[in-house]
Order: sequence, then structure tokens, then C-alpha cells
Amino acid sequence: MATATLPPLSKKDFQTDQEIRWCPGCGDYAILSAVQSVFPELGIPREKFVVISGIGCSSRFPYYMNTFGFHTIHGRAPAVATGLKVTRPDLEVWVITGDGDSLSIGGNHTIHMLRRNVGLKVLMFNNRIYGLTKGQYSPTSELGKKTKSTPFGVTDRPFNPIALALGAEATFVARSVDVFQPHLKETLKRAAAHPGSAYIEILQNCNIFNDGAWDSLTERDARSEHIVQLEHGKPLIFGKNRDKGIRLNGLKLEIVQIGNGAGENDLLVHDEQNPSAAYSFLLAHMTEMEGFPTPIGIFRSIKAAPYEQMVNSQIREVQAKHGKGDLEKLLRAGDTWEVRA
Repeated sequence: MATATLPPLSKKDFQTDQEIRWCPGCGDYAILSAVQSVFPELGIPREKFVVISGIGCSSRFPYYMNTFGFHTIHGRAPAVATGLKVTRPDLEVWVITGDGDSLSIGGNHTIHMLRRNVGLKVLMFNNRIYGLTKGQYSPTSELGKKTKSTPFGVTDRPFNPIALALGAEATFVARSVDVFQPHLKETLKRAAAHPGSAYIEILQNCNIFNDGAWDSLTERDARSEHIVQLEHGKPLIFGKNRDKGIRLNGLKLEIVQIGNGAGENDLLVHDEQNPSAAYSFLLAHMTEMEGFPTPIGIFRSIKAAPYEQMVNSQIREVQAKHGKGDLEKLLRAGDTWEVRA
């Protein structure tokens, strides 16, 4: 007897009939296109995908993905997504959030989701501004930046999202850029294959309220000098002529000119599988303000048991030993009292 097979999924299968309500030119379009292109390549049935978001421009994402999904409340997407993943570990749960949603009101949820290693894929859109509420400074806005809520300049030191994720001992941490489509798609595929928490910071432009936030990285003539691509097992080399590199000098990183007293063998070789987060933490703190290129790629990718796997394993063990239990009996156990009129 012949077995019917479903036709392969395409990008169109993940598109909806909803009008996309982002400003023309917003970087969110590029990220949406990348996700819709990658999902059909993962070999996962469409009904197994769930897209969960909080509040913000990026959080309209579930409306534009032809999957199951939730548009939750401000900062709480990780909590809702954790509950779903624990109860339905068979689902592919993706969290869409922004620098304000996930690092301000949702900061605590983000930290605990990552330290627990819940099997969620988190896409954090970082445009360094509150776009939905029209241009207030966000937790990633640069020191001194003038915005509608800081007309004389930001006085807060900004969060470093990658360092924050590494500080929470996240098992997969990466960075990409909205307009670097091949790189972004490959990063999404790597995140999808990771069994625990996968956190991707996506540098994204808000052309209305913070246009050009990442121009120094995205301008074609500038990117080779201002970006270093992290590739496992390869030395950190950058520059238009591939003549600059990063070397570890004691506990500090430094830029060296290749051929001027330093060769490729002297350079730091990227190790995304280093069990210590301290190594990746050094990379996370390379900033343009200090003259370093900005790293993109996989900072860290290590194996650890996902939270939902451990929780469900524990439940099965307890049930095997004590039975499934009786909820009514549990509710009436211990100290109880009766209230009479």
C-alpha cells in the first residue's frame, strides 16, 4: 500500500494574509523574511512551530507567521514560552522580543530562562531605541544619546546583551545583523539545531526613530574594518586586506597587524565550545569605542540538558514510584479549615 507524502514546505507556507504594519524600510522586514525562509528548511511540520512575543514593534511577529503563536504582555514572553515548552517539549518554540521588551521590564524573565536552559530560540531585535512608543531611550541606547526622553543625553550605561546572556550561563549565544541575510539565516539554523536556550542578538535598524544605529557595521565600505566574524576553529582576522587580527595578551585582547611582528599563529583561534563562559565574555566586550571590531557569529555553543527534559524526566520518575497522584486529595491534604456563614 502506497504511503502519501506531504509536499515540502516553502517560504510562502509561513506567510499570512495579514497586512505587515511596520514602517517602510524597517529592519524587521529582513528578519521576518529570513525566518520565513529558514523554517521550511528545518524539516519540522508547520503545526509544531509556535512563535511567542511580548510588546514592541518586533512583537507583531506572530501575526505574520503562519504558525501557532501568542502575542503576550510586556516582557513576559519568556515566562509564557517556558510554560509551553515544559508542557509540550515536542514543540519548536521561538521567542521574538526587542531590547526594551526583554532587557527592561522583561529582564528577570530573560535571565532565568537562560540560566535554566529552556529549549527556546530567542531572537532579540536590538535597535537601541523604543520604536513602538516613538523614540525613548532603551536599555541598549548609547551613553550620551539624545532621545525624546533624554533631550540632554542618556546618563545610563547601556546593557551589553551578549555579556548578559553569557553571565546567565546561556548555552548558545550569537549575534547577527538584519541586512546580513546569508549570515543571519545560517545563525538561525544553528540556533534551531541547539537543544537548549539559543539566544541571538540581531542588530536591527529603526529608520524612523534611530536611523543609522549600526551604519558603521553595515555600510559596505566600512564593514570589513569594523566587523570580525567568529568561526569555530579559525583565527580572528579582519580588515579589508585581511591583515589585522585579535591576539590574547595575558587576560586582555589586543589588535595586531599581521606581518608586522605577528603571524596568524599568534592570533586567538575562536572556540565556541569552550566550557568556560569567561572566554566568550572577553569577546562580548570588544567594542568600537575601544577600537575593536564588533564580533558577529556564534560566541558560545555548549551541550547541557534542557530544562524541560529534566523536569519531565523527574515527573516520570516520581510517578513511577508513587503513582500519578490525586489532585483533589493533594488540595485537601495538610492543614485545612471550613468557613461557615
